Amino acid sequence: MATVLVLGAGVMGSAFTLPLVDAGCAVRLVGTHLDRELIAGVRRNRVHPRLRAPLPEPVQSFRHDELARALDETVDLVVLGVSSAGIDWAIEQLRPLMPARLPILLLTKGLTADGRTIGILPDPVEAALGCPTGAVGGPCIAGELAVRRQTSVVVSFRDPALTERVLGMLAAPYYHARAGGDLVGTEVCAAFKNFFALGIGAAQGMLDMAEPAVNDARMHNPAAALFEQSALELGRLNRALGGQRESVQGLAGVGDLYVTVQGGRNSRMGRLLGAGWVYSRAKAERMAEDTVEGAELALAVGPTLEAMFDDGRLDPDDLPLTRAILRAIRDDVPLTFTWQDFHHRQQRDN
Repeated sequence: MATVLVLGAGVMGSAFTLPLVDAGCAVRLVGTHLDRELIAGVRRNRVHPRLRAPLPEPVQSFRHDELARALDETVDLVVLGVSSAGIDWAIEQLRPLMPARLPILLLTKGLTADGRTIGILPDPVEAALGCPTGAVGGPCIAGELAVRRQTSVVVSFRDPALTERVLGMLAAPYYHARAGGDLVGTEVCAAFKNFFALGIGAAQGMLDMAEPAVNDARMHNPAAALFEQSALELGRLNRALGGQRESVQGLAGVGDLYVTVQGGRNSRMGRLLGAGWVYSRAKAERMAEDTVEGAELALAVGPTLEAMFDDGRLDPDDLPLTRAILRAIRDDVPLTFTWQDFHHRQQRDN
C-alpha cells in the first residue's frame, strides 16, 4: 500500500484524497496555516466545510504544525494542493523535512515569469527541494470529484516510469488518469485556461447589458467564437513556450477550458468585464474574497508577454484576445476587442 501526503486542505487537495483512498492508498491530509477551520471541520464530522461532502474515513487529517509527524519515512508521494501564492510557503515548510528524490505531484496551477522568460511551476519546486516534480492537468471540478463523478485527467512527469508509478496510486474506478508526455504543455494549458475563461465569460456580460431580443436570443454564438479564439491562441502560446500541440487539443487544453468556462471565479470575473466593469472595481466590489487565477496570471506574466511581443518571439497580431485581456487587467480599462481581428492569419494554424 502506498502512502500519500496531501499538503493543502482546500477544495481540490481535499477532493483529491478520494481517488487516492479508493485506489488503496493510505492518505494523510495536511492543512496549511490558512486551513485551520477546514481541518477542524474534517476532524469534527468528516465533512469538508467548503466541499460540503464527507472525506473517506481512512483519511488522516493534520494541522500545518503537525507536518513533521505526517511526513515520515513511509510516505511515497507528496501532493501539493496549495494555491499558487502558497507555493513558496509550502517549499519552506517541506525543505527541512523532504527525503531526497521523494516525488511531488502538483495540483497547483501557475507559471513563473522574470520579465524575459516564462516557465512552469514544477521547475522551481524541483530545484528548491531536489525532488522529481510532476503535475495533473485536465477538467476536474473539485465538488464533482468529491462525490465521485467520472473524471478524466492527465498526469505528467518527465520520467515516464515515475508517471506510471503515480498512475497506479490513482487507479480509482471513476478517476481516469492517463499518462501525459508533455509536462510543459500540461502546465501552460492549466494556467492559461483560467486567463482565457475571462474572455469567454465576457459573452454573458455582453448579454446582461444588451437590450432583450424579441425572440429571447442568447449569446451562444459570441461565446462559441470566443472559445474557438481562446483555443487558437492557447495553441500559439503553448507552442511558443515549448509545449506540444496534442496538449492543447486534449484534456489539459480544450477539455479543461470547457469546464472552467461553465462556472467559477474566472468566468464570473469575465462576465463582469463583459458588462463594462473595470477589473479593480469588479474585484473590490463583487469578488473581494475570491482568488481570480486568470487575472493574477495576467498581472504576473503580462510584462514578460509584452517583452516577447517587443522582441519578436510572439507576434501581437496572432494574439488579439490575449492582448485585449492583458489590457483590461493590467491597465484597468474596459475589456474591448475587434471581432475582425480574430480572423487575422487563421491559415497559419491549419
